[in-house]
Amino acid sequence: MSNRPSFLIPKPRVSVVRLAGAIGLPGRGTLTDASVAPLLEKAFRKGKPRAVALEINSPGGSPVQSSLIGTRIRQLAEETGTPVYAFVEDVAASGGYWLAAAADEIWADDSSVLGSIGVISASFGAHEFLSRKGIERRVYTAGKSKSMLDPFSPEKPEDVERLKILLEDIHTNFKQHVATRRGDRLSQDQDLFTGEVWLARRAAELGLIDGIGHLRPRMQTLFGDKVTFRRYEIKRPLLQRFGATMAQDALSAIEERAEFARFGL
Repeated sequence: MSNRPSFLIPKPRVSVVRLAGAIGLPGRGTLTDASVAPLLEKAFRKGKPRAVALEINSPGGSPVQSSLIGTRIRQLAEETGTPVYAFVEDVAASGGYWLAAAADEIWADDSSVLGSIGVISASFGAHEFLSRKGIERRVYTAGKSKSMLDPFSPEKPEDVERLKILLEDIHTNFKQHVATRRGDRLSQDQDLFTGEVWLARRAAELGLIDGIGHLRPRMQTLFGDKVTFRRYEIKRPLLQRFGATMAQDALSAIEERAEFARFGL
């Protein structure tokens, strides 16, 4: 028991890192390893926090950026000996779930959407439109696969087959990450890697999350009612705050909105 007066005993503190938005979009303010690295470094190292809590609200995005961010979270957790808890808001799907799985425990709201452990590639084909308009597509390459899946040229079966191999390899990486992080908690009675999504209670039954819970009450249960929080999140560029969004940012916002809309959000 400490002999110091109670007001001199430091209160336990939890670092809270907000990871919200699509992952790896080209606009500013989106989630990338470069944008969140400074936040994570401060969250894990500044003031010796008792834990790091991740607020996650992401429909996914780049598998590479998801992996880089998840790897950074694990490295910092192991280097500092700090436990990590993920708290899902509206959605943690695809790359968003990849980030959540980097935590030691995952908690969510009753209505949170989780899963989508799969890989997708979407494009379009405009060659017939160009042909009708009398426009000729001219492409010259060195290397027979250099112009794979050109949307302005007819689709080639061999290109589609190569793409499927790439997608399967990325999917394998995703499955290995989830299996490693969730381990024996995952249900063996159902294929969890089909790209399907679930609400939180079903996700808990399947072992994809640890239960229903929100950040503040869960942290108070673990560290006491006097626990304090220090928040870290990506700041929007100054011009964006005043509504002066550049064209690239506007396009990224539309794309991000479309990603959330896939889950009815």
